[in-house]
Parts: sequence; C-alpha cells; structure tokens
Amino acid sequence: MDRFPLVTRLSQSFLPTLKDPPADAEAVSHQLMVRAGLIRQLGAGLWTWLPAGWRVLRKVETIIREEMEAIGCQEMLMPVLQPAEPWEKTGRYGIEEMFKLEDRRGSPLVLAMTHEESITQHIAQEVRSYRDLPIMVFQIQTKERDEPRPRAGVLRTREFTMKDAYSFDRDEAGLERAYALQSEAYERIFDRCGLRWYRVESDVGMMGGSGAHEYMAPCAAGEDAVALAPGFAANVEVTELRDGDPGPEGGTVAVEPAIEVGNIFKLGSRYSEPLGATYLDEHGEEHPIVMGCYGIGPARIVAAAIEQTADERGIAWPAALAPWDVQLVSLSKAGEPAREAADELYAELREAGVDVLYDDRDAGAGEKLTDAELLGCPLRIVVGRRGLENGVVEAGERASGAEHELPVGEAAERALALLRGDGGG
Repeated sequence: MDRFPLVTRLSQSFLPTLKDPPADAEAVSHQLMVRAGLIRQLGAGLWTWLPAGWRVLRKVETIIREEMEAIGCQEMLMPVLQPAEPWEKTGRYGIEEMFKLEDRRGSPLVLAMTHEESITQHIAQEVRSYRDLPIMVFQIQTKERDEPRPRAGVLRTREFTMKDAYSFDRDEAGLERAYALQSEAYERIFDRCGLRWYRVESDVGMMGGSGAHEYMAPCAAGEDAVALAPGFAANVEVTELRDGDPGPEGGTVAVEPAIEVGNIFKLGSRYSEPLGATYLDEHGEEHPIVMGCYGIGPARIVAAAIEQTADERGIAWPAALAPWDVQLVSLSKAGEPAREAADELYAELREAGVDVLYDDRDAGAGEKLTDAELLGCPLRIVVGRRGLENGVVEAGERASGAEHELPVGEAAERALALLRGDGGG
C-alpha cells in the first residue's frame, strides 16, 4: 500500500501559483518558474526549489546519472567547503568570484565553485601506477560563486547545483577517448531532456587546458551569442565571424542568443602538475596524469526547456522533465457524483503507474484550468458534470493543444495511450 496516498492532491500540496510575474523578471523562464510555483527567491542570486520544481530538477539529475554511469563514470561526492592550499598551488585562489573565509583557527578556506583542485588532490594521493588508470568520476554537487550581477532567475545565481565529471588518463590518446565518451553522453542527455541544442567551440577561460566545447540551447534569454552557418558553430568569443558574414563552408553566418547548458575541457596536465598527480609507466618513469573535466548545469537545462517550449499560457514541458505526467482536474465539490468519478480516475491512474497531480481544491473552474496550463504537465484531464452526462472526460495535450474525449470507463487506459503517443482513440 502507498504510504503517502495524498501527497499528489493539490489541496494538500505546497504549490503556490501567481497570476503575475515578479516585477524584475525579464527572462520567460524566470517569470514562469516563479508563477508556476517551482522556485522562490531567498536573496540576491539565491533560489529555493519548491516541491514541483524539485521534482523537475531531480528528473534532470536522474537522466544525467544514467548516462554518466552508462559510460563507466562513477558517482562520488566532495565537500563544498575546502582548504585554500590546493587553490593556491594551482594559482586560482585569486579568482574574484570565489567565496573565501577562515575557520576559528584562522586557516584559509574556500567555498568551491568547481572541484578540479579537490579531485586532483585525491587522485594524487591514490594513483601510483599506469595500472590504476584510466579513471572517470562525477558528482552532482552544490557550487558557490560570488556572482557580481545575479539575474534571470536560476540562470545566473550565487549558489547552484552542477554535475562535474573528471577523467584521468595516461596520455593524450586516453584523454581523447574520455572526451569522446563524455561528448556522446552529453548529446544523449540533452536529447532525452527534449532540448534543441548544438555543440560549439569555446575558450578555455579560467579552467585552462588545450581545448574546450560548450553545449548551447538557443533561446531569447541566452546570455551567450553563437555564430551559426552550415557545418559551423562557435561562440562569438572564439571566432571573428559576425552576423551576415559568409560561412566557412558556405551559406551565411547567423548569430543568435543561447543558454550554455554544458561544457567540456581538455585540461591536460594543468592541475596534475601543480598538485603532484603523477603515475609510473611500465618502465618506472614518472609522468603527469592527463585530465579532462566535464560540466552540466541541471538548473540551466530546466530553464532552457521552459524557454524553448513556453507559450502565452505557461510552460509546456518536454515529457521527460514534467513534474507530473498528468494533471487531473475535478470541477465538482466533495460529495458530488462528478467528484467521486474524479476520485476513481485518480486511483486508476495511480494504480497504472501514472505520475498524476490531482487538483481537488475548492476553487473555481477558471482558476484550476489556468493553473493547469501554467504548470504545463503533458496531459490535462478534466472531470466535470457535463462531460460525465455524456459519458466522457476531457483530455488536452499541452504541447500540441490536441483535445480528446475519453470514455469514462476507458479513461485511464486511453490516457496511458496518449502519454505513449499512441493516440487516445
């Protein structure tokens, strides 16, 4: 028996929706995430994920975990609070955006904005021989960044969650293999999340190393500008091409805004040399371990998905990310026959394994239907007295706008078919 049989009843859920967006919200994702009750602001650049938003974020993280594990990348977890010494050794302690502090004994500490120093320190302590390599590990962990201008909701924050993966190999050939594995996994992740995306060449920035690529999701709220042409894509920071220029392989360059949702770097020995991460080869000769690092922003995936699918009514989630598969809406009050029919359908859907949010609130039909459109679950089912008089419930597909009348006795089965894309009959 389900231990928590009422947790997906809206009357008992913490899902505070708003009619109007925050006055300072310009990005569509910022507006809708607040209005739909996914997030709330605690301070500048500090956001709390409410239950519905947390469900979405966890779905993104699940996809990431599955694809990382599929390529042999092992999950671990490292502290956010770290000693300053490794950062001093790599020359990154002076990064202006890094939070710095001291403990009660005066020892310098940092709040990590990334984890190259800590993971390399662990590898330096554990790896001795070429037989210990290769290694690929990842974590999904909180990061801190003293962002000078937090903005755009969860897109530019001071605290965020990131998936960061690290590869350790004997040589550049091994790095190339790891880089390719991660790149292919990234493509599967973004495809499964329902994003439109492309991979572009980028600058290595503060990470260092010999090469890097970014994964961009095109949308109006994007902070990056990307130059596109047939067979060509690059961040404008690393190309001299501009909008309207001839493309390198033909066509014309078009520049459009995009959200960076992931990045990958060939670090080489950038961190292994200053931190002493070496191995002995077959002949007993010492070499620096060759590294790569690979980041994804789960919150940025959520925001990009909203930006790319939203319409004037609200969010229209890709099916893989939706907080619930179905939003069931009862237009009747408790004790009425139509409410009893809605209760029965709710039970049938849950029994069939459907992730369903049941709007059983004592609220008007307009408010309920507006909230359902705003939250954007893939399928909305409305149970009302008029429909039941005709032996049907009304189903609407959020993404396509297609409407269906489902026979009451077959409603759960037909809903499952619609979610599978088989049609509702």
